[in-house]
Amino acid sequence: MITYLLVVLITTPNLTPLAAINAALKVNWLIIFGLALGVGLQVYVSSYRKNLSCRITNKRRGILASSGSTAISSFFSFFSLVPLGCCGSWLLIFSFLPSVFGSAFSVILIQYSKPLSFLGLFTVLGYAIFTAIRLKRELKTAKIVESKRKIV
Repeated sequence: MITYLLVVLITTPNLTPLAAINAALKVNWLIIFGLALGVGLQVYVSSYRKNLSCRITNKRRGILASSGSTAISSFFSFFSLVPLGCCGSWLLIFSFLPSVFGSAFSVILIQYSKPLSFLGLFTVLGYAIFTAIRLKRELKTAKIVESKRKIV
């Protein structure tokens, strides 16, 4: 959450810091808090899993999936802040999109930035919840195996 708001501050030279943060929170509050919740849950589950020495997922794949979805969701959510005067530096980045992706694809990215940012948010939250469910199943399986060992 702090990183997101820091990017808003750095890329918004034409507004006061308080106005930029206020605009970002009004427009993208759900994405900002959702990403913070999803990343926090993922870190908690990963740390808990690491302490128990459970192997639930490939660590590298888990980090890439979570951080990649967070970056994509954040990137798309910045599109909605540009018309408000926030993140003016992103206009320069957006101006390169047609040369990289083509005009039609760039228009789609800009037009559907809100749904795309929510898709990224749902990916982050979904992956965190999926990892938590897998940890719970792994713990349940470990308890069953341990209870069978005690009987034998």
